[in-house]
This record gives sequence, C-alpha cells and structure tokens, in this order.
Amino acid sequence: MTAAHDLAEYSAIFGAGMAAGVMNTVVGSGTLLTFPTLLAFGYSPVLANVSNTIGLVPGSFSGAYGYRAELAGQRRRTLILSTASVLGGVLGAILLLNLPASAFNGIVPALIALALVLVVLQPRVGAWVARRRAEKGTVDRPGGGPLLWAGVFATGVYGGYFGAAQGVLLLALLGIAFTDSLQRINAVKNILAGLVNGVAAVLFIALSHVSWTAAGLIAAGSVLGGQIGAKVGRKLPPIALRALIVCVGVAAIIKLLV
Repeated sequence: MTAAHDLAEYSAIFGAGMAAGVMNTVVGSGTLLTFPTLLAFGYSPVLANVSNTIGLVPGSFSGAYGYRAELAGQRRRTLILSTASVLGGVLGAILLLNLPASAFNGIVPALIALALVLVVLQPRVGAWVARRRAEKGTVDRPGGGPLLWAGVFATGVYGGYFGAAQGVLLLALLGIAFTDSLQRINAVKNILAGLVNGVAAVLFIALSHVSWTAAGLIAAGSVLGGQIGAKVGRKLPPIALRALIVCVGVAAIIKLLV
C-alpha cells in the first residue's frame, strides 16, 4: 500500500467524519456517511460499526456543547431521559456483539419510516396535545412520561446496535412529547444520542477489536463537524429543519434497503 493511497484513505475517512459530525448535530444519520466509507476501504462490517461508533462520540458531545444555550432549563428532563438512553445503549451494544448483523435489517427501515411520519405530523400532533393540556390545565411532564421513556430506551437499543437515523427517531419522539421549539428539542437529542454512542463505545473498547486509526480520524473530523453543525443547525427555521430531517430519513431508508 503506497503513502499516496494511505493519505487518500485517511483524508476520506476524516472528511466523512466531519460531514457526519455536521449531520448528527443538525439531524442525525451521520453513520450513513462514515460506515459505508469504512466498508469501501475494506473494513469488516462489525469492525467498521465498532470503530465508527467510538469515533463519533466526541463529535456528539461537540455538537451538544454547541447547542448549550438551547439546553437551558432542560436539566431535569435530560437527566430523566438520559437513564433510558444509557440503558438502551448498553443493551444495543451487547446485541451487536452477540447477534448476526441481519437481525435488525427488516425492522430498521420501518422504524425510520415511522419516525419520518411522526416528524411530518409533529406540528399537528403537538398542537393537539398542547390544546388538550390547556383544556385540562396541565403542562409538559418533566420527563415526558413512561411512554416517552420507553421510546427513548428502544431508540437507545437501536442506536447502540447500529445508530443510523437514531437522531431522527429521537426528534420525532421528543417533538410529540414536548411543546418546546424544535431547536431546544434538538439540543436534548444531541445529549441523548451522545450518551448512547458513549456507553456503546465503552463496551466496544472493552470487548471488541477496534481500528484506532479509523476511530481517531472519525473523531477528529466529527469534533470539527459538530461545531459547524451547531452553527448551521441553530440558524435553520423549524420548517427547514423538519424538511432536512425528512430528506435525511428518506435517504437512510433507501440506503438500508438497497
């Protein structure tokens, strides 16, 4: 393998990591950029998935830091939902290390499609929920209630296993459960997705083989991309952000089915 080939490979992985950092911060599904890139350079699927998950962790928290202003006043709900993400991420990582890769192939596109329907309907559903709460004199529950916790846990399982479009699923669930703006919801999404990747990464480091070169390149790129994504995403109006979510989700479904 020549030095020029190495440089091209490393540049491509770093670039994919940066693009994934931007995408994960704004919407999610950055894995759909980094995972295929690693496969293209000859990494096995499990090694690519493990190294990719570890590499994207710093970018997740970089994006969350960029959205720190939108996290104001959301500490309690974030802490409550974080338990669901952590537990789900642990279970998902264990499943990845013990089940065949084909185990979730049938359900993943369906989950993403459901998430997109929820994202599209979220304004109407959210308005209906807000009216019902106003009529009854109730407000958002601090943690969104047991159904949301279960949904975030299930999303964490999926995220720990593979993770593509995890952010889309979280945005859909949080958008229906809370009456906050989409930008504030996105800030919580970044924390929850980062926790899922983080706990999965710890298990992968302890129990699986890792390509530290690939993980390091993705990490460096995703940290930079996370900051860029925070600057871009915070300026997008709700309708543009929702349209971007739908476009990314449709691309994710196509990618997983082809």
